[in-house]
Amino acid sequence: MDELLQAALAARENAYAPFSHFRVGAAVEDENGRIFTGCNVENATYGLTVCAERVAVFKGISEGARRFRRIAVAAAPKLATPCGACRQILWEFGGDMEVILVNPAGETLTLRMAELLPRAFDASNLD
Repeated sequence: MDELLQAALAARENAYAPFSHFRVGAAVEDENGRIFTGCNVENATYGLTVCAERVAVFKGISEGARRFRRIAVAAAPKLATPCGACRQILWEFGGDMEVILVNPAGETLTLRMAELLPRAFDASNLD
């Protein structure tokens, strides 16, 4: 299994999801091949919950990465796509990047961000 997918599955094990019990891990690869991981972290208010995909991207940003080329998102039992907020962040830092969904059973599905966020809003709209 690809290193990126393995990293996402491993990150899922660290998820803090005592309310929904929906654990998600993510691993994002920057343009230099570095991998950054994240997991979802819930809060009793739910509004302060942070998704795995954003944790991984923000971790990468905090360590100097600026552009990402692909992300793996691990959930179970079904494959799960990023939420709307995560899609926006992924588009802004990766454009039409590859999104690989994976579950512990080894099932995968590869998509492009343009499929998940057609007609995306980004900095080009601000010109």
